[in-house]
Amino acid sequence: MQHENSIPQGLDGQEQVLQFVREHLLRDTRVDPEDRAVFTGRLTTHVHRLVTSLYAVYGSGPGFWDTVAQAVLTAWEAFVARPRDLKDLDRRREDAQPWFTSRDAVGGVCYVDRFGGDLAGLRERIPYFRELGLTYLHLMPLYKAPEGNSDGGYAVSSYRHVDPALGTMAELAEFAALLRAQGIALVLDFVFNHTSNEHAWARAAAAGDPFYERFYWIYPDRTMPDEFELTAREIFPDDHPGVFTRVDSTEVGRTLSPLHPDPRWVWTTFHRFQWDLNYSNPHVFHAMAAEMLFLANHGAQVLRLDAVAFIWKQLGTSCESQPQVHDLLRAFNVVMALAAPAVEFKSEAIVHPDEVIRYIQPDQCALSYNPLQMALTWDALATRDVRMLSAALAERHATPEGTAWVNYVRSHDDIGWTFSDEDAARLGIAGHDHRRFLNAFYTGRHPGSFAHGVAFQDNPRTGDCRICGTTASLLGLETELGPAVDRILLAYSLAMSTGGLPLIYLGDEVGQLNDAHWQENPDNAHDARWVHRPLYSEADYERRHDLFSVQGRIFGGIRGMITVRRSTPEFDGTTLIPFDTHNDHVLGYQRPGGHSVVLCLANVSDWSQFVTGETLSGFLPTATSLGDDERVDLRAGILLEAHGFRWLRVLPAV
Repeated sequence: MQHENSIPQGLDGQEQVLQFVREHLLRDTRVDPEDRAVFTGRLTTHVHRLVTSLYAVYGSGPGFWDTVAQAVLTAWEAFVARPRDLKDLDRRREDAQPWFTSRDAVGGVCYVDRFGGDLAGLRERIPYFRELGLTYLHLMPLYKAPEGNSDGGYAVSSYRHVDPALGTMAELAEFAALLRAQGIALVLDFVFNHTSNEHAWARAAAAGDPFYERFYWIYPDRTMPDEFELTAREIFPDDHPGVFTRVDSTEVGRTLSPLHPDPRWVWTTFHRFQWDLNYSNPHVFHAMAAEMLFLANHGAQVLRLDAVAFIWKQLGTSCESQPQVHDLLRAFNVVMALAAPAVEFKSEAIVHPDEVIRYIQPDQCALSYNPLQMALTWDALATRDVRMLSAALAERHATPEGTAWVNYVRSHDDIGWTFSDEDAARLGIAGHDHRRFLNAFYTGRHPGSFAHGVAFQDNPRTGDCRICGTTASLLGLETELGPAVDRILLAYSLAMSTGGLPLIYLGDEVGQLNDAHWQENPDNAHDARWVHRPLYSEADYERRHDLFSVQGRIFGGIRGMITVRRSTPEFDGTTLIPFDTHNDHVLGYQRPGGHSVVLCLANVSDWSQFVTGETLSGFLPTATSLGDDERVDLRAGILLEAHGFRWLRVLPAV
């Protein structure tokens, strides 16, 4: 879209953009002078970042300065529409310490329909969220999506409409405000890489609209798809081989046109009904920025950027984690900083550990899932060996200032073994063979396994698969009540104490088991991930205060961890210092704070384990056990029960 006054070219283009925008703002009477001054101040601060990031993506072509100006004006329109209470939140957050690195920060995640029925029902659960101690609530995709299979809502037909079965966008904004009043931040998905084939943009593209055809990667024959598929990775080969899907007029409901003969081919990284967006077209950047800001103005304080690693396609590459991905993130980050700086981005990049860390930057995503710690927690519980997890905490835990991991035990998605083969090899572990062992263990195929998991994308020939199951079922609650409860609490103790924001998949805190009926819904029967997305269990939650029940032991244990976490200053921030326990069954790490340190110890073995007094001799002899204030003599060493953990406040000896 060209502006009424096109931006002239030249070396001083940035100043001309600023002048153009300032004049536009002065003519706009919808805001008062104070608000205008706030926006122009942000623009002065951030415009150079916007220019450099967009230049890295779109270059200095004839429309470049228009692209920059349009990005600023998109932010301005959202700023004008932003509710006053959210603008007040922006101002409080701009110069404050990141709220998500506080020891008070604890997250929960759920599907609206699975946990509350709809938004009205979920609103009734706000007192429970407060009871549990949440300050962050992630609602899985709740947007309008295709009927039947929509990849769990990740095929979005409209970012501006809630699924009618769940409520309305007005109800979502009201829900966000109610959460905010209780100190809970609303977290929403922003499905970044693709839309559903029923989105208005996709429908227009399918009908032959040339403007919207360029929103997607659509080709009239197999020439370019074949070239891309030489190097692009298949994600869901069971759904379709390669990364392109054949689109016929009958599939999309368009009339045949001589200009657009059948068939055509559209890029679909994940499922046939999820069409990848073409970010090489700056109009896509502007359109998605507007959708992103719309969600921010409806109360989202964190946006989870789904499948962000895939958003840039480059012929001859894997089309994952290309440099332009990071430049686009920086540009979106600036647009958000102009219009709604209280909103943070969370990256969902389940890629090699060396790549994951590249997304965690203050100018990209301040938050990121921690898939390596998640996967290696499960590894340690299966092997009863902490070496890989310990090495990861020592070498891959640190993040830049102002950023944090989101530490989770499991999510709505499957579990994949994302550790580095090179890291494993240093410990004498063959990555391929070890993944096969873990797959066999967590699907119950390995002798002695306690797990009741289900394979996802199983390949019997190679042994490759990913793992599905609730935390309780994967840790054996169906058959080993006592040990399973201890394993669950042990796993969550790591998420709570390693530094970052701990995230609870709601249902885990009362030990919900796999959904035994997941295959009865034909829309979900092909997707084993529904086994670990059970409906809210009234019976389980009613027993959460019964300390003699399994549910009560798990809920009481997790709730107790949250209480201790909040009362422990050393758990502020994200700094973690390794600690060698000299015992391959016991994980150790330190959380420093002021003059004291919290030493965390966790035993993944089925047997009691001992950490010697000599190992602990770097601390003064007397420690305090957090939670019960018990005094502990470190000279005698520490005995950890099977699957037990201890958080000890210690003082360094020097």
